[in-house]
Amino acid sequence: MSGTPKKTREMESNHFDSTVWNDFPFRDDDIIIATYAKTGTTWVQQIISQLLFNGEEGLPVADMSPWLDLRIPPNEVKLAGVEAQTHRRFMKTHLPVDALVFSEKVKYIYIARDGRDVVWSLYNHHSTANDAWYEALNETPGLVGPPMDRPVDNIVQYYHEWLDQDGFPFWSFWENIQTWWDIRDLPNVNLIHFGALKDDMPGEIRKIAAFLEIDIDESKWDTILHHCSFDYMKANATASVPLGGAFWDGGAEQFIHRGVNGRWKDTLSDVEIKKYENLADAELGEECAHWLATGQIQ
Repeated sequence: MSGTPKKTREMESNHFDSTVWNDFPFRDDDIIIATYAKTGTTWVQQIISQLLFNGEEGLPVADMSPWLDLRIPPNEVKLAGVEAQTHRRFMKTHLPVDALVFSEKVKYIYIARDGRDVVWSLYNHHSTANDAWYEALNETPGLVGPPMDRPVDNIVQYYHEWLDQDGFPFWSFWENIQTWWDIRDLPNVNLIHFGALKDDMPGEIRKIAAFLEIDIDESKWDTILHHCSFDYMKANATASVPLGGAFWDGGAEQFIHRGVNGRWKDTLSDVEIKKYENLADAELGEECAHWLATGQIQ
């Protein structure tokens, strides 16, 4: 894809209000973390916070790095908060590229994960959400589209519904992946993969630092790695999770659940696994589908 991507539509739902980006005053050094849900967003936010603040302990990452296109709290609240920030800003979005105002000034990091792993993590996220989560999404004024309902009590059925209705009950998985894959060669876009980050976190963090033009203080390197480890994040989850985990039974530790891949392999049949693989090839093409499954670009 050549040229700067253009916004062609709005996405408004029980979660989204993409209009927040329409008049957003970007700063030249802004960082936008883009993802589908449950693909390693919180992990990348933690990594970037550690790089920017040189391994500092106890950073309130969820407050520092808001999800701007979530429709709650109101746009004016979120915008005022990020405008007041004096550090290098790092915000997150779950939008596909064509619903986002794209700026050539800033750096975009997109992290992806095999969709089957996404479903397993998403089911935990959805099934442990409490009444306060549903109330926030469904009863806050301005709801567009259907409200969120509680999930079915069967993860395999959830998997099939998510595939058959492309991301139901959240948003399209395939278009999210595809739109970011299409702009992977732009100089201010960097695609990373959850699997690669698990396999070689130190190497991937160094690549992220180089892309963001952040010089690593080697005297703090071991501290940075420790603070980006799953065990540390799980033990200090309250600072990393929106509202300290108040929307989930089990709190913030439930939000940062297991961080592992492949749990679906012991549950899905060969036919059910192949269903996903065939859809990925059809929706994304073989090259992108291969990257999504393996983290490797052919």
